[in-house]
This record gives sequence, C-alpha cells and structure tokens, in this order.
Amino acid sequence: MAARIHGFQIDPINVLVRTQYMPAFSRLGPYPSVALDQLAYQRHELFEYAGHAACLLPTALYPLFRWRMEAHAHGKYRLARTPAPFVAAVLAEVEARGPIAASELTDRGRRGKYGSAWSWNDGKRVMGGLLLAGQVAVAGRRGIEQLYDLTERVIPPAVLAAPVPDPDDAKRELIVLAARAMGVSTAKDLAAYFHIGAHLDRGADPKVTRVPALFADLVDDGRLVPATVEGWRDQAYVVPGVRVPKVVDARALVSPFDSLIWERDRVRRVFGFDYRIEIYIPEPKRVHGYYVLPFLLGDTLAARVDLKADRKTATLVVQSAFSERENTSKEVAGALAAALAEMASWLGLERTEVRERGDLAATLRRALRGRRH
Repeated sequence: MAARIHGFQIDPINVLVRTQYMPAFSRLGPYPSVALDQLAYQRHELFEYAGHAACLLPTALYPLFRWRMEAHAHGKYRLARTPAPFVAAVLAEVEARGPIAASELTDRGRRGKYGSAWSWNDGKRVMGGLLLAGQVAVAGRRGIEQLYDLTERVIPPAVLAAPVPDPDDAKRELIVLAARAMGVSTAKDLAAYFHIGAHLDRGADPKVTRVPALFADLVDDGRLVPATVEGWRDQAYVVPGVRVPKVVDARALVSPFDSLIWERDRVRRVFGFDYRIEIYIPEPKRVHGYYVLPFLLGDTLAARVDLKADRKTATLVVQSAFSERENTSKEVAGALAAALAEMASWLGLERTEVRERGDLAATLRRALRGRRH
C-alpha cells in the first residue's frame, strides 16, 4: 500500500489515533499498527521526510528527494539562520550519541518562535534543518519525539549509493507517481502531492520549479495523457492505460491528513465535498467539530464525524455526525455504524457513544444500538 500511495502524513495530534496509522486502517481494515513502525524504524523500508509535509515515505524514493535535500543544505532556511559552530556541535553530538532526541542535546540553545505555530529551541530547529538537508535521519521515535542519527546509519547503503537523478528528472518521476496514486487530476493537484513548485521547493531553492514545463515534457514522453473531465475548468491528466472501474465498493473513515483529501480543491471537484480542518479554528466558529473524519461510502464522501478516543472510559466518542446525502441517512448510518464499530475494536475501545450534534446523530445512534441487539 505504501508503494501505491507513497506517503503517510505525520501529525502530533492524538485525539483519536496518530494520523500516520490511519491510511492503512482506512484501506486494509484493522491491522497491527506496530507493523508501520517496524517498516519504518526496524526494516527501514519507510523513512521520515518532507514529501507532502512531514511524511513516512518508501525508502526506495529517497534518491528522488536528494534535490530537495541539496537545496535545503545550501538554501536560506533553518540551518542558515543559526551560527555554523552551533550546527556543527549538534551534528557532532548526533554522531557521538545517536540515536538522540533534540531534547537530549547538551546545549539546546535558545527558545524562539518557528513559523507561526511552533515554539522550538535552537537545537530542535537545527535537527529539523539537518533532517531536511539529508545530513541526519529519524532512526526511531519515543512516543512522538523523534530520535535522530546520522543518515548513513539509518538509510540502507544500497539506497544511498543509488544514482542521484537530475532534479527535473526526479520531479517528473514524482509527478508520475502522484498521478498513479491519485487517478485523474490537474497539474496543480499532481504538483501538490509532493509539493513540487510549492513552499517546500520555493523556500529552499531560489529557482522556482517550472511546473508547466515538467508537464509538457511528461506529455511529450507519453508518461502522462491529457484528459477532459466534465465540469473541470483546467486540463486533467492520467497515466497511460488507466482504467475506470465499473463499481467502487468502498467503506472507510478517512483521516483529516489522508492523501485522498490532501488537495481540498480536488476533493470539492471530485466528490462535491467541502472539507476544512477545523482544529486551529476557535471552538465557537467550528462548523462540524475539532477532529472531523470524512466517511467514504462507494464513490461518495457521504458523511463526516468528529471523533475522539476517550481512553479513560474506553469509549469512541462521536461528538458530531453530519450526512452529505439527502434522504439516504439510514443507509449511510448503517454503513457508518459498522465502520465505527470496526474502528473501536481496532483501537481497543469497548463502546461507542454518539452525542447529539449533527443531522445524522440520531439515526447513527439507532444504527449502533441495532448492532448491539
């Protein structure tokens, strides 16, 4: 599955379950989440890097991100804003003591504001910069805390020795991988999958990627095929030989950070579903809730639920439930009840409680009650 979707986004919020564990549950059903950690930190078949934001990515793709690492190593980013002796001291301590957390550095430097949200000390910021530059890698985690080590002690030697593609060749390959993962999409959709030409590219590299030229090359080479989608204003693309299934038989709760919904405009065009993560919105202004998961049923995002795992009471709490379909709430509620029961079992929770908020809440509560009898 990792080889098909290429990225499990990582986020520290744990109101339900760490988000990197959700994509496999959504697609495969209940599975031992430790398997993902084993792939990443024991077998090193996945590695942590900035693919689409912070992600676990297949280690086979490591050479395709060397251009980004090189750009960060020489660009005006985190490392350049810190005195060189401090950066060298952090790297030397990683070499001597790794795997090591940023909190374990002998000198963590001063604390300051990073970006608009995170208050990081210099040591944490430099560790993040060294990671982006490819000079360290994440060898494991202690809870949510990353443990850093030298790259050559984490990434398999054969991967590090693989030929490094020309940056434009690597970007074209990443775009094709995005097309295989997403299906029919616009150039903007596909470029956004790995942030080609976006802030992860532009912020480190003074030469903004010429995204239109990359797509023209891929079409000329026959690696992408232009397509037309009714109602879409922009040109769409597919990979050669793409097949449209006659039926889509799916039932899945989808993480707010799942690759299916990374590109919100595409979600709107494909599913007619307006989605916004409301975590950072003040509570009185939230429309649907804090940690809202879309519910995929067939080929439709049919509902959304605000979920919380109350581990003290072993309860999966449905804080709100909203339907996206008219006159089909009973069908949606039945399928959603089954998905919630499956999730509760996977998380080791003993019961599910549906609160009052949302037009689907009452019907969902009856559907869950029916499953218990």
